[in-house]
Amino acid sequence: MTTHIRSATRRYLISFDAGAMDHIPEADWPAVGEASHRVVREAKAAGVWIFGCGVERQQSTIVATDGSITTGPLQETRAVIGGFSIIEVASREEAHAWAARIAAACRCAQEVREIMYDPES
Repeated sequence: MTTHIRSATRRYLISFDAGAMDHIPEADWPAVGEASHRVVREAKAAGVWIFGCGVERQQSTIVATDGSITTGPLQETRAVIGGFSIIEVASREEAHAWAARIAAACRCAQEVREIMYDPES
């Protein structure tokens, strides 16, 4: 029997809702882009960055368990993700510190959620 040992680090999803950056004037977008890319570079240099991106605004599709496809989002969905980052750090407090840096760079609040451990990922 193989035993999987959980790492001392945890993975966190840091995300913001679609529309959360709509208040940013067009002229400010280059500065916001540079600020957010700077935080990504710092997270990579710190060895905590796994992946992140913005999500294109478009009509989503839902693929059901039987393979059928319908337009989305699901009716019970209240918020749609506008962008996200995945980091790996030692504590929730450290995830909050990175989320604060991302929030400042992106000029919008960030939600922080721990991602469940999966030894295959």
